[in-house]
Amino acid sequence: MPTAALLLALLGLLLTPGPTNTLMLLAGSDRGFRATLRLIPVELAAYLLTVTPLLLLAGAAAPHLAAMRPAIALVAGVWVLLLALTLWRGPAEGHGVTVVTPRHLFVTTLLNPKALIFGLVLLPGAPPVTGLTVFALLVVGTALLWAGLGAVLPRTRAASPIAFRRAAACWLALVSFGILANGFSA
Repeated sequence: MPTAALLLALLGLLLTPGPTNTLMLLAGSDRGFRATLRLIPVELAAYLLTVTPLLLLAGAAAPHLAAMRPAIALVAGVWVLLLALTLWRGPAEGHGVTVVTPRHLFVTTLLNPKALIFGLVLLPGAPPVTGLTVFALLVVGTALLWAGLGAVLPRTRAASPIAFRRAAACWLALVSFGILANGFSA
């Protein structure tokens, strides 16, 4: 895959709203931009822990992943649904209350189905060190963008922080159902 096409594919998938990006948006909203910066290494570590082995074993792992697809979808979908419930039932207080923990972000990113696409489809065409370096830089840039967007939303939205968090919980519930449906479809 040409470098420009790889960059666009990686960036397009990374920017797509999903569980990890939703958590970074909420963290930016709840904590503010500066405090959310501490979560970026957590997100990057989780992505690299999933993507690196997949990338290095892409040829050997691909046939086995098809058989494991329902189990992976079940674990990821249930985790995202539980996370949605946690956000829905979050503390009654609004702005300044930390709902997104490093553990939530780490496990969510580790189970993010996007990682399978990065490690098995997009990155195997590039030299591993170059691909992982570009991927890491794009993950950091995307996390900065979502955290920054979350940090400015409290100043621009009319809804309360609780309503914002519950809207994110609804989105994550929809994402979890999508993960489950896609994992169990042929």
